[in-house]
Amino acid sequence: MFDRLTERLSGAVAALTGRGRLTEENIGDALRQVRLALIEADVAVPVVKAFVDAVKVRALGAEVQQSLTPGQVFIKILHDELVRVMGEPGQGLSLRAEPPVVVLLAGLQGAGKTTTAAKLARLLAAQKKRVLLASADVYRPAAITQLERLAAQVGVDFQPVAAGEAPLAIARAAHERARRGLYDVLILDTAGRLHVDAEMMDEVRALDRELQPHQRLFVVDSMAGQDAVNQARAFNEALDLTGVVLTKADGDARGGAALSVRQVTGKPILYVGVGEKTDALEPFHPERVASRILGMGDVLSLVEQVQRDVDRGEAEKLAKKLAKGKGFDLEDLREQMRQIEKMGGLESLMDKLPGRLSQAAAKAPGQFEAKQVRRQIAMINSMTPAERRRPELIDGSRKRRIANGSGVQVQDVNRLLKQFLQMQKVMKQFSKGGVRGLMRSLGGRLPPGFGP
Repeated sequence: MFDRLTERLSGAVAALTGRGRLTEENIGDALRQVRLALIEADVAVPVVKAFVDAVKVRALGAEVQQSLTPGQVFIKILHDELVRVMGEPGQGLSLRAEPPVVVLLAGLQGAGKTTTAAKLARLLAAQKKRVLLASADVYRPAAITQLERLAAQVGVDFQPVAAGEAPLAIARAAHERARRGLYDVLILDTAGRLHVDAEMMDEVRALDRELQPHQRLFVVDSMAGQDAVNQARAFNEALDLTGVVLTKADGDARGGAALSVRQVTGKPILYVGVGEKTDALEPFHPERVASRILGMGDVLSLVEQVQRDVDRGEAEKLAKKLAKGKGFDLEDLREQMRQIEKMGGLESLMDKLPGRLSQAAAKAPGQFEAKQVRRQIAMINSMTPAERRRPELIDGSRKRRIANGSGVQVQDVNRLLKQFLQMQKVMKQFSKGGVRGLMRSLGGRLPPGFGP
């Protein structure tokens, strides 16, 4: 989401590299680039002005330590101010209230309220909470059906809706069921419009008065840009929001909404939607997002993602296999690719790495696309079990058969086999000497272009 912003801000910092000290002149040059970068990212103009002014005051007053370059001092100031603009770390939903805790979702049509409701339900169900989902979007019957299916998918209950039932009646029935059924949380998805209008606001205010929700969450599309500010202001005036959920952060949004909504509403961004699947919802950590914007990576989120998504049983199985001296084969490679795909693909993982590792992914997107991983899995699936265990059996005719079976060219099969052989050598060294053996296989360093 922040690729372009990262590129422009990195340019601003680079302009200070090699300078002996921070002066009003070189700070002014860098801040002009920062201002342009933020405006291009669709950050609200008042927010841009306040941000740039704050950075300027701190930069001019900063004492440059002898061990640091002006660029390092400036990037630290940028990081601190980005964190300040985006607010305190999101603590998630507060459930400190007498059950059922009512969560009301509001926002425009297409912002992703319905899928966000299901994602929240899945998150809470994983915390052993009994959740009831309900939809008051009677203007889009497909939305009610969609939420009912998603409820079944994530394993929570859904409040049925009768034909012609009014939003207030649906809300009352759902609340009564949640109370009588001893549910911990009731999540209500409300109707949206293509733009803010009086009728929608009147309806959402009526639902608010009826349910007295403990959490009023504004769901906003991260691609809304400058318009996100107007939306946030309107909904906050109508509902007194308690938090924000930023959706579609995995798309090509320029990131302005993340930097604007918190400043305009004064409410914390609690979660970020990073995909369409029901598990693609992450807590919002301003300091980590700021680090990613400035090209410093987000290793903490990467570690958490690996701990959450990697199949430990399969990982231990592979480790034991290698420890016994058994070779790494194509079935093992396929399993590793599936694990990577489960975590959102190589591109998503590389985006969280700092410095040149992340830059390498940006410069060679074709190598890290999820589509490429799926094609490689398809090629391995087109092989026989014997070929997967013993790749040396794959001759010219077998390559043609595998290519035809997976819808690729023979050159693609050759490329996969070459990559596999390289990985097999690395795994062999690892099985012989652990981490030291692995480093020896890499010549004591990371591959070219991936070092510090």
